Amino acid sequence: MIRPISQVRRLHPPRCPRSRWRPSPADVERLVDDMIETMYAAPWRRPGGDAGRRAAAHLRRRHLGGTRSVRLIVMINPEFVERDGVQLEEEGCLSVPGFNATVVRPTRVVVKGLDRHGSEQQVEGTGLLARAFQHEMDHLEGTLFVDRLRGIKRDVIVRRIRKLTRAGKW
Repeated sequence: MIRPISQVRRLHPPRCPRSRWRPSPADVERLVDDMIETMYAAPWRRPGGDAGRRAAAHLRRRHLGGTRSVRLIVMINPEFVERDGVQLEEEGCLSVPGFNATVVRPTRVVVKGLDRHGSEQQVEGTGLLARAFQHEMDHLEGTLFVDRLRGIKRDVIVRRIRKLTRAGKW
């Protein structure tokens, strides 16, 4: 089932808490399958990811993937183990459509969490994968890429979003 992807209605959405819901293995499988289907149905054409918050999932989980030939990473209740280095690249987000900006992210990360079967896993990511891990985990913490901006660039985006909101176009 394709789940609706929500556009942010306010610039500081609440943090996604660790769930007290204890799903059955079948519920987790269904949720993971739905999130994968939703991610591939989303309107992007480059590698991306999907955090549970945007598709109203009940677990802190995220998926990273791109084309179906790329290894799909499913991680439930992810946590950073390590973060190193600095990279500057342009980012956008389905939660804040139409806006892009250069964001500082780590060059390398190590993340641990559970796979779709409940087994612990640890994954290292560099470059684009490190950026995607941080971006998607930010969503779980209620942080958007806009929150990582400083100065004039952030102010311009925030003002434009407020203007679109007042005009009823956001």
